[in-house]
Amino acid sequence: MSRAPAPAAPAPGTDRPYVSFAEPETHHGFEGFDTFDTYAPGDHATTRPHPAHPHPRTRHRTVAAAVCLVLGLGLIGGAVTGSWLTGDSTGEDGARTSFTTAAGLWHSVPVDRLFPPTVDGQGAGPGGADRTWTRVAVAPDSGCADAFDPLLRQALAPAGCLRLLRATYTDVTHSQVTTVGMLFTKADAAATTALKTRFKQQGLDRRADLMPRPYAVKGTVAAAFGDAQRASWTVSVLTDAPVVVYAVSGFADGRVVTAPQPAADAVRPGVTTAPAQAGLGNDAQGLADRVERSLRRIVNPASEKPS
Repeated sequence: MSRAPAPAAPAPGTDRPYVSFAEPETHHGFEGFDTFDTYAPGDHATTRPHPAHPHPRTRHRTVAAAVCLVLGLGLIGGAVTGSWLTGDSTGEDGARTSFTTAAGLWHSVPVDRLFPPTVDGQGAGPGGADRTWTRVAVAPDSGCADAFDPLLRQALAPAGCLRLLRATYTDVTHSQVTTVGMLFTKADAAATTALKTRFKQQGLDRRADLMPRPYAVKGTVAAAFGDAQRASWTVSVLTDAPVVVYAVSGFADGRVVTAPQPAADAVRPGVTTAPAQAGLGNDAQGLADRVERSLRRIVNPASEKPS
């Protein structure tokens, strides 16, 4: 009986290590990673066939190729793992992670970071003058039922109301007061973008019947800051976070304002309306801008440009 032929020896260079990458798992909007499953040819040296008498030069070339492949895959794997760990992504996943992170800031960030006790506005006043605002009251976080006039509440309804944060500030003269707020919505990125587009196209941020309401507290300089005292305002729908930032300003002495003006118009050079002359448009716009910047620094510190 003839013997069975001996197994053929593997071709030089085919005895390569195998590396498999586990699929990344998603948990609460953040991408994680599993451990890598790797093994080298030496792990199974007793079961894999080897050439009976490999040429020394061939053996060295095979080993060198295997080492290069392992190093190359290790570098690639390390780069991929590093991007998952640091969130270094400019694609949709990175944007979605930042958006999701911002949604929970209302209960995880100290109030002094969201609404600092003192806000400096270099060049934020009329004619480029410096402005400083001091916080006089912080509202307990709440829903949105009484914070907006009916028409503004209706305009914001598609985004939903998760939580509302508000604080009221005064200028150094204590003659003017401004309430600034952050509405954390239930909307996803697409719905938030649609809301911003609607506000811009329909001019909803300039309509006097869509002004936000102030937050007044007894025993403070803002005690008389009611709906009739609203003089200037701004509303900004963010697209990189599920947040609407707004501000509304007025006089602290309780005077009624019959012709309120959007901040975007009141800050223009040469405007002679009462809100513009008093700098109330600058108060609303300046505080809203700086609270918005502060929020962005918290969500994504690396992307914030110096002001």
